[in-house]
Amino acid sequence: MGKLAIVVPCYNEEEVLETTVRELTGVISDLIIKKKIDSDSFILLVDDGSKDSTWTKIEEAHKLNPSVKGLKLAGNVGHQNALLAGLEYVEDKCDAAISIDADLQDDISVIEEMSDKWDNGCDIVYGVRSARTTDTFFKRTTAEGFYKLMKLMGVKSVYNHADFRLMTKRAICGLAQYKERNLFLRGIVPTIGYTSDCVYYERKERTAGESKYPLKKMLAFAFDGITSFSTKPMTFIMGLGIWMIIFAVIMGIYSLIRHGQGNVVTGWTSLWLAMWFIGGIITFSIGLVGEYIGKIYIEVKERPRYIIEKEL
Repeated sequence: MGKLAIVVPCYNEEEVLETTVRELTGVISDLIIKKKIDSDSFILLVDDGSKDSTWTKIEEAHKLNPSVKGLKLAGNVGHQNALLAGLEYVEDKCDAAISIDADLQDDISVIEEMSDKWDNGCDIVYGVRSARTTDTFFKRTTAEGFYKLMKLMGVKSVYNHADFRLMTKRAICGLAQYKERNLFLRGIVPTIGYTSDCVYYERKERTAGESKYPLKKMLAFAFDGITSFSTKPMTFIMGLGIWMIIFAVIMGIYSLIRHGQGNVVTGWTSLWLAMWFIGGIITFSIGLVGEYIGKIYIEVKERPRYIIEKEL
């Protein structure tokens, strides 16, 4: 048994925050009654520069219940940085922390199971979706494809796991040693190496508000995850370039043979197709290399990942 913190990153969550606080407070109270966590366990709501009344709601919740604490970031730094800010903030204030999104689509009923696995010696417990029945066909297909692609690229990740997880104090301390600015916590946490386990649940539908991960952000997040952890895309492009050169040599020999036989067909179609294809490959390759150079540029500046404006 120890002190538990539940870290909840929030961005424009005024519509769901009251329900979220009520549900999580109930979970905390239930675990305290069962003597599975200490009585001074708490909830930390991290306001990631929301434009609505999210922070006002957090202040109201704190006044009604001191075990609900708040952290207001000076600007919108993104979900991953906001989550990291919350985890680093509670590192020396708890024995373990659970991260969960404010929409509570992740099943809070498995928090007790996470706590039990923590008691049994696990430093990291992943919340893993057992099914994607609430997702659309497109989102389900692209999400599953993303995890398979990550595995193909050599990125160590937990299949169908997002950011619902329990981490002990020493696991959070280990996470804090990762200094990169391009955060992809789903890939970083499994590399920490401490004893881990999984709990399985079915993800629920969002009760109110809108998803903070539309298609554009999902694609950007996936691309960040791949380029932050793997250089295989660059290796793939290099291999493709070698095969293109071999193909060009073969076609050159074939063209010389056909020319020697007098079978010359004048036409621009094949030429233009080749130019466009090769031009596209070159442009894509330059863009890919540029993406890696851009990440190096961001890292070497060593700017702060977040700045805390207020705390409750």
